[in-house]
Amino acid sequence: MSAFLTLTAANIRSFVRDRTALFWTFAFPVIFILLFGAIFSGGGTPSYNVGWVDQDGSAASALLRNGFAGVPLLKLKDGSLSASLDAMRKGSLNGVVVVPKGYGAAVAAARGSPAAAAGAGAAATTGSSTAGPGTVPLDVYTDPSQQTSSATIRQVVAQVVSTTNLALLGGRPILATVDRSLQTQDLSNAAFLVPGILGMALMQLGVFGAVPLVAQREKLILKRLGATPLPRWTLVGSNVVLRLLIGIGQAVLILGIGVAVFGVTVLGALWLMVATVVLGALTFISIGYVVASFARTEDAANGIVQVIQFPMMFLSGVFFPIEIMPSLLRPVAAVLPLTYLGDALRQVMVGGSPYAPLPLDLGILAAWFVVCLAISARFFRWE
Repeated sequence: MSAFLTLTAANIRSFVRDRTALFWTFAFPVIFILLFGAIFSGGGTPSYNVGWVDQDGSAASALLRNGFAGVPLLKLKDGSLSASLDAMRKGSLNGVVVVPKGYGAAVAAARGSPAAAAGAGAAATTGSSTAGPGTVPLDVYTDPSQQTSSATIRQVVAQVVSTTNLALLGGRPILATVDRSLQTQDLSNAAFLVPGILGMALMQLGVFGAVPLVAQREKLILKRLGATPLPRWTLVGSNVVLRLLIGIGQAVLILGIGVAVFGVTVLGALWLMVATVVLGALTFISIGYVVASFARTEDAANGIVQVIQFPMMFLSGVFFPIEIMPSLLRPVAAVLPLTYLGDALRQVMVGGSPYAPLPLDLGILAAWFVVCLAISARFFRWE
């Protein structure tokens, strides 16, 4: 029995001294539950930037704007229709609401005479096929590829319109919403998901490359390779090229399944897709080399890689839109490189609505690549 107790105590001491084992056993599950709890607890209030286009310029339209401005979910941005739609295409706006010319006259006529209201409303809705007779159409532009924000904006607009109709005419409709799509082709769930999955695969390809590098250093393989006549850049370059080829193979496989099985339509130019994949792969390969520069053991490298990849998997908009996250977590998403790789791939491949303009996505990825390359060049150790 004493031997059993002695061995058990020795095992406990060995476990406590292993910081990596302690982290994975206790700290990581706590981080994981806190992360998911923060995402799905609903502790934050989402907000949506909505363009406000007032083509009427009347007192009635100003009062209507006040009603929309009183909704906490919406942040109104005044502008023209063309400028607002352009901002929406660039990702600055989640939707656009257009008040047509003649809205004020229709409201004034409706308050004076039902018959006049019908005439004013009919005049204001000329050319509209969705608003009923005697109503003024309120055009609501949303992007069907952003399902969460589009559904929320349409629901909020419908509620404000219903409240306005009740306040103006006791519920008799004077306003009617007309849903309009910014894109000519709606994106399916698969079309949203496939580019994100590809971005995640490229991320894992790069950061997990740190583990074999650290293992080779522990086994003195890197030391022996560094002592050969071959230049060290040749050894590093061959490893990078291998991972780039794997990344391109992943892109072909994932896109092929998306097209063949889920009917995803690829819209982008081939050269731009390849360039985005290569830049994304290089960015995460450089991050993997940074990890390999500072991790002393293979276990430590595994731990660091997991700490890096899990937040990016769930906070970068790969599986669900960033706007549904609590406001506390959105700044975190804004600094993660996978956020911009997934967004760039979605824009380039399937024409998705942007989280950020494509040049900004590519610029941020390039910045991550350059900074991480400089760090790894300075601190990477061969032994």
